[in-house]
Amino acid sequence: MSAQMDELIAQFQNFQYKVRQAEARFAGVGDMQERIARLETTVTSPDGTVTVTAGAGGTVTDLRLTAGATRVEAGQLAATIMDTIRRAVAGAAQQQAAVVDETFGDAFGVDVSARVREAQAEAFGTAAAEPASEAQPRRPEGAPRPARRPAAGDDDDFDQGPILRRS
Repeated sequence: MSAQMDELIAQFQNFQYKVRQAEARFAGVGDMQERIARLETTVTSPDGTVTVTAGAGGTVTDLRLTAGATRVEAGQLAATIMDTIRRAVAGAAQQQAAVVDETFGDAFGVDVSARVREAQAEAFGTAAAEPASEAQPRRPEGAPRPARRPAAGDDDDFDQGPILRRS
């Protein structure tokens, strides 16, 4: 019976150790939320006429146009604004994923940053490893736009709002 009791005690101690590890890992969630709330990415268009700042969750927090933007044809200016917004939001999403990766590391066996880059590559037709700060290829004139959201009822649509709660 003593060997069985020793085995049970060892298993219980191992369980307690894993609980302490989980508690320590999740203690950083509040800090992670604060870091995500403060992050922002600012991107300027290649021609310098448009600057966009995006924050957590892809929220556009600032849009600046230079005086030269008024001399650009309206359709081109709109395309430049949209491209710059897309790159700023993509950069903010990549920063947010990096914060999650730093906090949880390999705890769940998911590389969030890689998943974000892959999703962006699929959505925007860019290379998965391409950083958001570099110029990204434009959609050819007349080419159909990529689908932005899954169809209603799609089981892969996890965009039901923020996943992190403020305490």
